[in-house]
Amino acid sequence: MAVLALVAGDAAAHTFEPALLDFRERESGTFDVVWRPPRKESGAVLPGAPPLVPRLPAACRPVSDLGAGDEWTATRVACGTARLHGETIAVPGIAGGRVDAIVRISWNDGQATSGVLTDASEAFVVPEGPRGILEPGAPLAAIAGRYLELGIEHILGGTDHVLFVVGLFLLVGATRALVATVSAFTIAHSLTLAAAVLGVVTVPPPPVEALIAASIVLLARELLRDAGEPATLTRRFPWLMAFAFGLLHGLGFAGALAETGVPGDQIPLALVAFNVGVEVGQLAIVGLLIGVAAAAPRALAAWPGRRWLPAYGLGAVSSAWMIERILRFWAT
Repeated sequence: MAVLALVAGDAAAHTFEPALLDFRERESGTFDVVWRPPRKESGAVLPGAPPLVPRLPAACRPVSDLGAGDEWTATRVACGTARLHGETIAVPGIAGGRVDAIVRISWNDGQATSGVLTDASEAFVVPEGPRGILEPGAPLAAIAGRYLELGIEHILGGTDHVLFVVGLFLLVGATRALVATVSAFTIAHSLTLAAAVLGVVTVPPPPVEALIAASIVLLARELLRDAGEPATLTRRFPWLMAFAFGLLHGLGFAGALAETGVPGDQIPLALVAFNVGVEVGQLAIVGLLIGVAAAAPRALAAWPGRRWLPAYGLGAVSSAWMIERILRFWAT
């Protein structure tokens, strides 16, 4: 330790005050751009370093100057029909420095994306246009197929939704109650998904995501109850619990669908196809679980950890998610 102290060099940490490059679309392809570099007194800018200037895509041409303040500048630019999708945005000079820059883009159709430029990478490639959006007048079969695919991808790629379905199966088993429980979950998330997409219900995403994680925590707690304990409402009516929590999960599905976009002229078709896709994904998960249970019933019955290990696994992961998502309340 003494030798290390003698040879230790200076350590320069990144500032907690990053630069900000904010794009907000006003008309199709036209953005108001605000650039806020880090303050000199923050210590992030090295003495003698040239000022940081964003490098916008070549397709963006200035339209008007929107003014400037002591710590920011704003301008309006026209970036063509691509609307920044697939374009590269950079801030030369960040690489090798102590400054991070947040790039934030908001489109006028409600889409948004963001990225962080660091000393390891001073460029950000804007993701391509959403896969779910089709050109106006696209064939109905193409719309149905696209949203069916998106529904399957979302349920299978959404680990929290998958774990909830797994928890439902562990709670009721391969019995008649499983059909009613999964059906109640499907009906509930279909209702709130439709209500959210149609604008009837508007709920901010962070609380919904935290409550979805909490639903898995409560489900895991139910799995740990001893058979001798008094039966809870969830044990007696699992379909009712599935319906209640399905309303939350439907709002989560709506957030994913909002990121993709819904064709304004075919909202009912897109909703039905997306819901069918989610249901297909759910049935695939349930079918896999039934197959595993049927393949080795004796081994599973003799396994001492068959009850507590899955429950603790579900509870631990979902508790971590819940804490992480609650902390996001102060970051948004």
